[in-house]
Amino acid sequence: MRSIWNGAISFGLVSIPIKLVNATENHTISFRQIHTEDGGRIRYRKVCELEDREVSQGEIGKGYEDADGSIIPITDEDLAHLPLPTARTIDIVAFVPADRIDPLRLEHSYYLAASGAPAAKPYTLLREALKRSKRVAVAKFALRGRERLGMLRVVDDVIVMHGLLWPDEIRAPQGVAPETDVTVRDKELDLADALMDTLGEVDLEDLHDEYREALEEVIAAKAAGEAPPETPGPAPGGKVLDLMAALENSVRAAKRSRGEEAGEEAADGGGRETEAEVRHLPRRKSTRGAPKKAAAGKESGSRAAKSASPAKKTASGGRKTAAGSASGTKAGQSKKTASSAGTAAKKTPAKKTAARKRTA
Repeated sequence: MRSIWNGAISFGLVSIPIKLVNATENHTISFRQIHTEDGGRIRYRKVCELEDREVSQGEIGKGYEDADGSIIPITDEDLAHLPLPTARTIDIVAFVPADRIDPLRLEHSYYLAASGAPAAKPYTLLREALKRSKRVAVAKFALRGRERLGMLRVVDDVIVMHGLLWPDEIRAPQGVAPETDVTVRDKELDLADALMDTLGEVDLEDLHDEYREALEEVIAAKAAGEAPPETPGPAPGGKVLDLMAALENSVRAAKRSRGEEAGEEAADGGGRETEAEVRHLPRRKSTRGAPKKAAAGKESGSRAAKSASPAKKTASGGRKTAAGSASGTKAGQSKKTASSAGTAAKKTPAKKTAARKRTA
């Protein structure tokens, strides 16, 4: 790998010659600007304003624009002689636990390679010291025109340096968090924990850039004169109305994706989607004094004795089943007849009775 910077690591009085190599690479698909009418490339030409002509890359240098608009030329030799100890040195200033470095401050990553055989011994010494102490080194270095912070740690058998942002380059998260007061219940947290446990871990080596793959398919189809592939439909979803239900459904979906059977769900209570058995109770009729219907089957014999009810119940209800004995039925009928005659006699006026006698 090609080095982008040569210098040394300053470890107290120990100096370790090293080469700085990019640890990452960019796989993003880049586009060119074209003229939409004829497909011609759009290019930017570097023109000198004083001579009004295009200049080559070898004629281009650096310059600082002062407040009055004047340009102060700065050469590579000027930058090489900066009055700064970190101009060509990665100066280690402290060793701290790794959890003291907020990942928000991490920037670019570089491999530090030992430069030459004499650097192998001090390089290995620093690497093993970092391993045994389980700490990382905080350092200062200068790269691309400015001084930077760095964090040195060990990956496999190589020392890696991560560029760090300065404290004043981290913006405060004011106004980012929700301002509404929200109460999260323990049961909701338990479901969230269950969802995280069900999703489990992932091997980062298995992840890949699906956007880049889809873009490559479109480019290949266009190059072959074919129609680009259609965009798949949006994933099913909707407005979350119940957070608990959404969490429970997410846990079930994650279990199904992992091949777990539904029997496990039944063991832990099933869920809210299980329908309960509903039995409709008989509707009670408000019939004062009306006898209840005799039950059929085995209960008819046990309730036969109760069929000979008092005269008041017999008169008010006419639906009673003849389940009693014959004597009881006749007694009830005689009482009913006597009761009906007495009632009729009371209700017949004296004048109607006399008129009937004269007619006879």
